[in-house]
Amino acid sequence: MTVSSSLWITETEVVSLLNLSDAIAALERGLRLEARGQMANMAKTHATWGSGHTLHALGATSASAGFVGTKTWAHTEGGATPLLILFDSETGALKAVIEAFALGQMRTGGISGVATRWLAAADADELAIVGTGKQALLQVAAVAAVRPLKRVRVYSPTATHRTQFADRLRTAFPFAVVEAQSVRAAVEGSPIITLVTRATQPFLTATMVSKGVHINAVGAILPSRVEFAQDIFPRCGRVVVDSLESVQELSREFRDYYGTGTANWDQVIPLCALVAAQQTRPPDSDLTLFKAMGMGVSDLAVGIEIYERAMRQGVGRSFARPQRATPRI
Repeated sequence: MTVSSSLWITETEVVSLLNLSDAIAALERGLRLEARGQMANMAKTHATWGSGHTLHALGATSASAGFVGTKTWAHTEGGATPLLILFDSETGALKAVIEAFALGQMRTGGISGVATRWLAAADADELAIVGTGKQALLQVAAVAAVRPLKRVRVYSPTATHRTQFADRLRTAFPFAVVEAQSVRAAVEGSPIITLVTRATQPFLTATMVSKGVHINAVGAILPSRVEFAQDIFPRCGRVVVDSLESVQELSREFRDYYGTGTANWDQVIPLCALVAAQQTRPPDSDLTLFKAMGMGVSDLAVGIEIYERAMRQGVGRSFARPQRATPRI
């Protein structure tokens, strides 16, 4: 590819270039850059229309890496087509357009893998997952990448969804898979819990959760959604988020608890600080909680890795970079 051309990388090429373990490693590199002030998020924004449709935009900058980028997509009942657009941080030249559905799944699953690596008990070997939608498989795979899982319990309120997802797990992984008949049955005694739903009312309460558990809460990314009850927070020895700004603006769970004045936002730790300091689970913690909202640093970190691998391996389709033109009057 010449310096005057850009690169288009398809979904199929993304999957060929990067696996989930690679994505987790790229995310940790990006988080360390963020902790050093060398990678920063653009404020996440969204607009809504119709019956729950949403338009999203987020991004990040990293002059030290030579890239800035934005990801945008429209989420509708008919689906979504996310794109990550990478620019040269010095010249503003378009470097690449990356079809970003698989990228998004890897970064969303991968960030839970990073949090689980640092926050779950070292001997945790069982996962309870609540939710069986498009993100669920990668969420399970990410936890399996950082902990030697022996069993996964699955819950969805729709029985057919539970069965279908359990069958997919049995095909993809060697561990035992159990279909739970309720949230309580799924999470009882499990050392790792992942919530990945579109729920609008809390379904996980503190009375359901055993001591020593780590919780990944990744489904409720809009103020209209909520997955866990407020009584989870007082039991947490460590509360970690991917983006504090997004949590403060968009998480109903956190705003209802920390926005009341009874708790201090200083208690909430950015994941980048945890990774940079290599802080593992406090030995006396009752619970630990990780809240993922999605952030541009994650997309940019994974996108840079994909782009650099594509350049080295000659993958992707080059196209002429857009040139300036004067509008007709």
